Amino acid sequence: MLSGPPKRFVLIVEDDAQLCDLYRSVLVEAGFTVVAVGDGTDALRVLETRIPAAVVLDLALPRVSGRDVAEELKASARTRHVPIVVVTGGDGTDIDDLDAECVLRKPVSPERLIEAVALCLRHRSAV
Repeated sequence: MLSGPPKRFVLIVEDDAQLCDLYRSVLVEAGFTVVAVGDGTDALRVLETRIPAAVVLDLALPRVSGRDVAEELKASARTRHVPIVVVTGGDGTDIDDLDAECVLRKPVSPERLIEAVALCLRHRSAV
């Protein structure tokens, strides 16, 4: 059975274990419920059964790229409304045509990450 998006459930998709732990800790401390995965394949598995309120997404992922995850999110009627916070170390050419609500460049401060996720959730609630 598919569950709807809990108001503060965030899916983190980041293959750098240290960054993933940092993002998870920061968001949990800010009051979010977090599921963190290390690649795009695992992200798509989570999305089969749970719909997050927001996704924090690295683009350079093993197996299935972050770009492919974003495209899957936006292509599905179930998840197209889920805001995406892209966190990238790329040079900018990797995000030109990406359908994301927010783009953060690595390194990202904990405050900026919380601010971006909260902004996405506020925007989504207002729609």
